[in-house]
Amino acid sequence: MIANFTSSKWFTPFSWGVTALVVLALLAYAFYELQTPTSAAALPSAPTPDSSLSRPAEPGAIVDVLFHPSIRRSVTLKTNIPDERPRYEVITHTVVRGDSVFAISSAYNITPESLLWANYDVLQDDPHGLRPGMKLNIPPTDGVYYQWEEGDTIEAVATEYKTSAEDIISWPGNKVDLTNPQFAAGDYVMLPGGEREFRQWIVPTTARGSSGTASTGGSACSGGAVGSGGFVWPTANRYISGNDYYPGHLAIDLAAGEGAAVFAADGGVVTMAQGGWNYGYGNVVQIDHGNGYATLYAHLSQINVGVCQSVGAGQLIALSGNTGNSFGAHLHFEVRLNGGFVNPWYVLP
Repeated sequence: MIANFTSSKWFTPFSWGVTALVVLALLAYAFYELQTPTSAAALPSAPTPDSSLSRPAEPGAIVDVLFHPSIRRSVTLKTNIPDERPRYEVITHTVVRGDSVFAISSAYNITPESLLWANYDVLQDDPHGLRPGMKLNIPPTDGVYYQWEEGDTIEAVATEYKTSAEDIISWPGNKVDLTNPQFAAGDYVMLPGGEREFRQWIVPTTARGSSGTASTGGSACSGGAVGSGGFVWPTANRYISGNDYYPGHLAIDLAAGEGAAVFAADGGVVTMAQGGWNYGYGNVVQIDHGNGYATLYAHLSQINVGVCQSVGAGQLIALSGNTGNSFGAHLHFEVRLNGGFVNPWYVLP
């Protein structure tokens, strides 16, 4: 019967009809499956963090992996460069009011000595020599910034300034040809880690029994008060305003505005009370404490004591100022022991 049917003229129209029904059914089913989930879970054009990152896609949803917000990344075209990159060149700093050698060196992460050594032509090792508008060399590292002289050799310069020939040659900023290391007269060369002696600008220590007269500020005193060895602060403020103690500045600059009270740091006898330039100290008072210690107070606007006068610890002796080679009112305070210098921080309470 099947053979008869397949050979009949109805086979071809019947088979095409069944095929068409099957195809229509499949298309209808596919349309239904596609239409329903995409209308309910279509991706928004600008997804919010809540909808795109914290909730998974619904089953059956069509996800475009190229644009799905959960894998989006921002593109950064700027390269992040570390702020603290090594510096090998000498740069220039213009002095402004309020600057000090100590503050400038701290800002550039070098020692005050290195700053003074790099600027001897304008400061002559005097940390109080700053003036507004002055141009200072800022070396890239601690050491001596040296101008090469005719006849210099690397070995001799290294020995004189307490560094090594290898350090001088290998310092990148010196740009040495390693196949033929040499410098020409007039070249400026960085001597990393190098050092030299300072030209000190100091008022000589004047003891109570030394020769001199009151008119010249010297001492010819005998007897008088003797200190306890315990010091008090010479100013109301107890912080630095200017330079701290270091080999190029054998004192501390204490914050004290124009006309602020200055007190004797311990009992003793005034051995110097003198106005004028005084090695750049300006108006100065010096006290011999009779126990090996002496203290000195400089850049004063007014002196309130006289030579050979006995004073007690904490007694008013002067007013702060800006005289001599000073850059802003402050008290330059020194402590000396048997003629040598002592860091005041070691004796102040």
